[in-house]
Amino acid sequence: MKIGHTPEHASALAQSSASKQAKAAAPAAQESTKASAAAGGAGVAVTLSRNARDVEQSGKATSDFDAGRVKAVRSAIENGTFKVDAGAIADKMLANAEEIIARSR
Repeated sequence: MKIGHTPEHASALAQSSASKQAKAAAPAAQESTKASAAAGGAGVAVTLSRNARDVEQSGKATSDFDAGRVKAVRSAIENGTFKVDAGAIADKMLANAEEIIARSR
């Protein structure tokens, strides 16, 4: 609804009023949900499909995170021995740009 514009139909006015009431009730509903979750999870049970469970399990099995590599890079940065390979970064940026352009065609 435009500002300063009165609705032409009573139903539009009722919808506007209902929308305002729903927005006002939303924070209370969120607090209620948080309270029930904090009270021991007394909420709705959620079940995952087989595909979702497979994705979840495969995500746990193969991780892109290598804690040893992170520690080594952090140590090299702190020691001032970390070297940036500008050529490798440029090559990767070009490869990413080519991929994006290929997808948009």
